[in-house]
Amino acid sequence: QLQLVESGGGLVQPGGSLRLSCAASGFTLDGYAIGWFRQAPGKEREGVSCISSSGGSTNYADSVKGRFTISRDSAKNTVSLQMNSLKPEDTAVYYCAVARRPTCGNYYLSYLYDYWGQGTQVTVSS
Repeated sequence: QLQLVESGGGLVQPGGSLRLSCAASGFTLDGYAIGWFRQAPGKEREGVSCISSSGGSTNYADSVKGRFTISRDSAKNTVSLQMNSLKPEDTAVYYCAVARRPTCGNYYLSYLYDYWGQGTQVTVSS
């Protein structure tokens, strides 16, 4: 059974850090670009970051650039999102998704992704 599972979310104070993980089972992430999206209550889903199949190319939304880092581990079949200097406006459900191609061009377009995880809640609050 193909499954994509996010983990690592939680409650953190402003300025804190969290590391999200996206683990695949039943298929390999190799060969596909992987994206992270988020959706806050009452807002549209937003593309946050993407990493190419090789890991050599990454993209970030302007709102998270310099604070978030995406990475992948082929041996573990996972993709991670390190989130530092978190702000209240980062509060959202975070989703990882598998693109139907190896590159991240227009990574913020959700229709370019085939498989989605169930999401993990990130809450930044004092």
